[in-house]
Amino acid sequence: MPSYTAPVKDMQFVLHDVLKVTEQSVPGYDELEADFTSAILEEAGKISSEVLQPLNVVGDTEGCVLENGVVRTPTGFKAAFDQMKEGGWTALDCDPEYGGQGMPYLLGVAVGEQFTAANMAFNMYQGLTHGAYSAIHAHGTDEQKATYLPNMVSCDWTGTMNLTEPHCGTDLGLMRTKAAPQGDGSYKITGQKIFISAGEHDMSDNIIHLVLAKIEGGPEGIKGVSLFIVPKFMVNEDGSLGARNGATVGSIEEKMGIHGNSTCVMNYDDATGYLLGTEHKGMRAMFTMMNEARIGVGLQGYAQAEVAYQNAVVYANDRLQGRDVTGDKNPDGPADPLIVHPDIRRNLMDQKSFVEGARAFTYWGANMIDQHVRADDDAAHGIVSLITPVIKGFLTDKGFEYATAAQQVYGGHGYIEEWGMSQFARDARITQIYEGANGVQALDLVGRKLAQDGGKHVMAFFEMVKSFIKENGGSEDYDKAFLDPLKAASKDLQAAGMYFMQNGMKNPNHALAGSYDFMHMFGHVCLGLMWAKMGKAAMDALEGGASDTNFYETKIATGKYYMARQLPATAMHLSRIESGADTVMALDAANF
Repeated sequence: MPSYTAPVKDMQFVLHDVLKVTEQSVPGYDELEADFTSAILEEAGKISSEVLQPLNVVGDTEGCVLENGVVRTPTGFKAAFDQMKEGGWTALDCDPEYGGQGMPYLLGVAVGEQFTAANMAFNMYQGLTHGAYSAIHAHGTDEQKATYLPNMVSCDWTGTMNLTEPHCGTDLGLMRTKAAPQGDGSYKITGQKIFISAGEHDMSDNIIHLVLAKIEGGPEGIKGVSLFIVPKFMVNEDGSLGARNGATVGSIEEKMGIHGNSTCVMNYDDATGYLLGTEHKGMRAMFTMMNEARIGVGLQGYAQAEVAYQNAVVYANDRLQGRDVTGDKNPDGPADPLIVHPDIRRNLMDQKSFVEGARAFTYWGANMIDQHVRADDDAAHGIVSLITPVIKGFLTDKGFEYATAAQQVYGGHGYIEEWGMSQFARDARITQIYEGANGVQALDLVGRKLAQDGGKHVMAFFEMVKSFIKENGGSEDYDKAFLDPLKAASKDLQAAGMYFMQNGMKNPNHALAGSYDFMHMFGHVCLGLMWAKMGKAAMDALEGGASDTNFYETKIATGKYYMARQLPATAMHLSRIESGADTVMALDAANF
């Protein structure tokens, strides 16, 4: 059976050596002393490895069962959920006014990585609840907040998001779910939603569905979409639970992975709902939840790669196959361990350098969300809006790629279920699809985010890279290994943006056909920037007399690998982009 150990030391390195959280003027960050964050991450790590990880295979093999309208979660899930609630883990970064602990979002992300790596399907129950909490917290009335948030913070009640319908996913303007005003401030919601994660289960007393629907007589298309709070059980004025609402589960989706999460078809039959936010502005309210969810999905992508990598390293050290071509490394045994072979090393270094870069990238994004929310920093909000589709799209594409790369280390055993590696690949696969398929993320990046506010955010990003290179140059070894590759990759990214500007106006397909490559190019540049930051932090630590020289030297070597072997991919992506749309669009539909 696979295992998982929380990489606390690496998390601490990103928080304190790279981001230097206690030196930032963000309210609440002064409390994030190394001893404090270490204690939290160590405790979360114990729960992850001892409670959640052993249930991962249980959830995968048992799945969820629908019985008489109620979904039964896998054996052990409810007890583990109760333990999470009792420990306050569901309330870590929530508003203290509603029972939360008020810690920064960044710390919630770091803890969330551990829970997700240990058991992705399980963590989705509280993850979806946190997103619904955030939407109500941002857009709800005082009465709605008081009614729903305390129980959602504690996860006594859980939450969902209901967007997709059988005939519409990305194009939500096509939705048919209707909301009929009742004259008392409530609405009757009628329609069907599909792919609803945690839509029904037996781990909470109530489920608060956030449902997109169209108010009768409203504008056509996406401009007519509103967001509604639709509880599973009605809530009485005294806060107690009342009658069952007209929100029921039709079936559980049979999925490739995340079997431990109840992905439901939800039927709304004159269900009572309450408007969240403003009429016909449902997407604005929903995107509060969606943006948080997209960063969370990016985290899911690299977290599955992390746990898969950990197990692949163990196997590569234990499995004896072949001899080292430079000389026996295990002369007393029948063969050498897999890890002596260069191609296995390449595979593992690809995984390791990606995961560690992705962690820093995600924490950096979470840090900017805190800067915006806690310190009212609009510039940080602009950057994180720009990079959110990159975090979601790039990290999940690569997360799946490296989860399967870890499976490859096992050879045939990786394809056999008893070794557990296929679950990581199957669970990671959904991350490329939900919360906006990655092709849509790329279109959002190129079609909307680059030009947002006159392009000032992408220009600010380039200036950030340029300033970092200028301020940190001077060491020949560091410049050659980290700054020169970063500079070259950044120039490739700027050249791609210039191509879009010069050609996209004349023919939009020239931009859209290159959007996916641009998203990956942007992702590589972001990870290159993170590795340049981590390389500098590690070198500074060594010069400062750090005792754990092996950790920092390993970090530098891993960073040099990424800069030399992965970052040059930007040149390939640029070449593809500059080839334009003609070859992409050459065939008539009938010729595919």
